[in-house]
Amino acid sequence: MPADGTWKLTMTTPMGTQTPTLTLTSAGDSLTGTMEGAQGAAEIEDGRVDGNNVSWVITAAQMAMKINFSGVVDGDRISGKAEIGSFGEATFEGVRA
Repeated sequence: MPADGTWKLTMTTPMGTQTPTLTLTSAGDSLTGTMEGAQGAAEIEDGRVDGNNVSWVITAAQMAMKINFSGVVDGDRISGKAEIGSFGEATFEGVRA
């Protein structure tokens, strides 16, 4: 599947640049995995795959909020945006590790 694998991301957020590692596994239209960075690790919730389009939610424990991600996989690249509640939006891009 196009989304499966480990991704090294760069996120441009209102709180500065973050560089989490994203691990994705797809099964049909479901997406599971983890996102791990300086803020700790989080399990992916409500992950979905539709062709090259992906979306998922994580709960950021430090901020006690859900972050909604949506993106597009293009070969060994991924890019998209994240809605960070009252902090606004962040963009991300990454490469398959």
